[in-house]
Amino acid sequence: VCFSRLIFGTLYPAYYSYKAVKSKDIKEYVKWMMYWIIFALFTTAETFTDIFLCWFPFYYELKIAFVAWLLSPYTKGSSLLYRKFVHPTLSSKEKEIDDCLIQAKDRSYDALVHFGKRGLNVAATAAVMAASKGQGALSERLRSFSMQDLSTIRGDSSSTVPPAVTVRTSSKQSHPKPSRSASEGTGSSGK
Repeated sequence: VCFSRLIFGTLYPAYYSYKAVKSKDIKEYVKWMMYWIIFALFTTAETFTDIFLCWFPFYYELKIAFVAWLLSPYTKGSSLLYRKFVHPTLSSKEKEIDDCLIQAKDRSYDALVHFGKRGLNVAATAAVMAASKGQGALSERLRSFSMQDLSTIRGDSSSTVPPAVTVRTSSKQSHPKPSRSASEGTGSSGK
């Protein structure tokens, strides 16, 4: 049942819509645009009617018959429904629908910006938390290699300072580095 609706309700009209676009026949454009508008309304209504009317005998067969009626060049069902019901209703409510769509568009944009900012804040917070946890693990690891631990491992309890600690200590102090010209001068005096 769904397969036949897919073929007759969607693929067949899509192919003929393609042919209308290719041939640039305005009459065919209008015919297929009316069909797609009616089909969109039918699909929307079908979402709700499937819930309440699926128990009805021959419900799915009636839906297929309805799609065939919409497509038939003899009945011109989609044109009939569009001209009798949809066009007059949309014409009378067009201003309200446009206002609602503009408001929905503005709200959705504002919501997108709001949730985008919240998402970025959550991501930034998670990154900072991960970095701080990583920093804590790093500092704990470094603390385990303190001078006391190293001297205990070596068996020395006194004055020997390992080179790694000396480098670490010297990096905290700021010693001026010799300038390039001074080092070049020393190298050139040796010649």
